Amino acid sequence: MSATVSFKVPAPHGPSDVTVSYARVGRGEPLVLLHGIGHHLQAWDPVVDILATEREVISVDLPGFGASPGLPDGLAYDLPTTNAVLGALFEALELDRPHVAGNSLGGLLALELGHEKLARSVTVLSPAGFWTEAERRYAFTVLLAMRGIAQRLPLPLVRRLSRTAAGRTALTSTIYARPGRRSPDAVVAETLALATAPGFGATLRAGTGVRFTDDLPGLPVTVAWGTRDRILVRRQGIRAKRLIPHARLVRLPGCGHVPMNDDPALVARVILDGSRRAD
Repeated sequence: MSATVSFKVPAPHGPSDVTVSYARVGRGEPLVLLHGIGHHLQAWDPVVDILATEREVISVDLPGFGASPGLPDGLAYDLPTTNAVLGALFEALELDRPHVAGNSLGGLLALELGHEKLARSVTVLSPAGFWTEAERRYAFTVLLAMRGIAQRLPLPLVRRLSRTAAGRTALTSTIYARPGRRSPDAVVAETLALATAPGFGATLRAGTGVRFTDDLPGLPVTVAWGTRDRILVRRQGIRAKRLIPHARLVRLPGCGHVPMNDDPALVARVILDGSRRAD
């Protein structure tokens, strides 16, 4: 079951109230999970139960995605603002430097939290921000096309397509290497999440000039990349390793851009191993 929490974040004209939806399960050291653009916290469902055997798992709907409302007027969907929102969320949930794992946009945010000393360890799955300009343009073109298709498809057609493996492939093969494994209900829900996310456009625009270029000395970092990622190509993982030399670079064989669905056991093991490096 998800819950919501509201807190204040600094804004140009005074503090603004932000509300975030999240789910919390398990026991142990806290582990925060951050999804990619256009997705929602349910992207982590395939791995949550495994992670919860060792960690208290907090899955988050980023502002303007999933069940989290959009940011109030005056707050931008850029990295500084999102960092401030997540830092305030950690305070509201009484999380003191949790482990953080993120996928795609969530991976970039996890690295930024590590840079701000707000995370105890960081594990990222196909993180954004290690692209060339050509690779960024390609990724954004694909994402915009996915969003456009999701917005144009009538809901009854989405439901009908989701009932077959071929239909789920048509809807989700851009992000999953094994789309047939995703449940029909999950495919319908994430198609709706992509189509209706109020933060999608502003977040994508804010990412136009973004690159991650910092080392993260003293912080355990794991960078994992699916070998069948069709949005952020895996050579970007080599770039990440050059920028963060002490990071552990892991291949995820047969996995796509959102690998949690493609190989839950492997992804959960990579995340848990990454968090154990902080011990």
